Amino acid sequence: MGARSAHRAHEAPHAVERETAHAAQVRELVAAGDLRDPAWRAAFSSVPRHVFVPYYYTGRGAGYERLWGEDPDPERRARWLRGVYADTPLATRLRDGELVSSSSQPSLMARMLTALDVREGQRVLEIGAGTGYNAALLCHRLGDEHVTTVDLDEEIAESARAHLALLGYHPAVVTGDGARGCPARAPYDRIIATCTLPLVPHAWLGQCVPGARILAPISTGLLALAVLGAGFAEGRFLHTPVYFVPLRGGIRGVAGPEVSRPPYDLPYDLHEDDRFRFMLGLTGAVLHPREALDLWRGEGRPGRERFGVTVNADGEWSWLDDPQGPYVWPLGSGTR
Repeated sequence: MGARSAHRAHEAPHAVERETAHAAQVRELVAAGDLRDPAWRAAFSSVPRHVFVPYYYTGRGAGYERLWGEDPDPERRARWLRGVYADTPLATRLRDGELVSSSSQPSLMARMLTALDVREGQRVLEIGAGTGYNAALLCHRLGDEHVTTVDLDEEIAESARAHLALLGYHPAVVTGDGARGCPARAPYDRIIATCTLPLVPHAWLGQCVPGARILAPISTGLLALAVLGAGFAEGRFLHTPVYFVPLRGGIRGVAGPEVSRPPYDLPYDLHEDDRFRFMLGLTGAVLHPREALDLWRGEGRPGRERFGVTVNADGEWSWLDDPQGPYVWPLGSGTR
């Protein structure tokens, strides 16, 4: 019996309800405009999320409740299934009460994969294996041999590998520091990170072909970076807000979500202004929050899409509107 056949046999008692929930989710993503590309629509239709999230944690009081797909209680099992096919991120792994891995919001995954702009035959490196769900979608689109996914945590990598195998997918699942990429499988046409970075690891650029595209969450934005030459890349943020578990590994940067909340002596409305918090995530180590506020207001409260990043051999800079313009800030420092 093949892997997919064995999986179907294992799922048989609850197969209909899970298939129904899966189909409903795909229809919702299509209706919302998140799956316009037929190839990605086919991938989301073929790869069920529940295989990759056999259990997850949901907040309950001051702690967490674990919901499990094989729970003998039908009500709790139904809650698990509703959560799996809701358009929401799910906490999949906790350590000492801290979230270390999650399954991303499906609509965001669809938008990110679309923005990755892959072509047939291209090689993709994913930073942050997570549950393996994103890697499975990439495998469906490109083929196992074109997909490499890296995770620092051996247990997470092994779990992702097992989930992928249940559906017959066998990409390269590597345990290692994502900040260092995966030189053994290089070169890559695309790199996609599913964890928040303080800056773009310079090692990635050396593992990319000219013209490669890197999609990476920085602060609370999604940077689309074009590799324009040896050690040089530049690009802008998309308008989409993103929130991921931080990269664990070799980068010791200063920008990130931990500096994106305004100090309490700033106007209250700014504490909930997502665009200003994003700007603080880029400039918090360089600009005093009140300097950042004056600039942000003076420039018309710019959104994410007006910011960009330049990477070269000398360092990394974030900028507003123009990399050669007056508003340029060092992005951070870390492992090069």
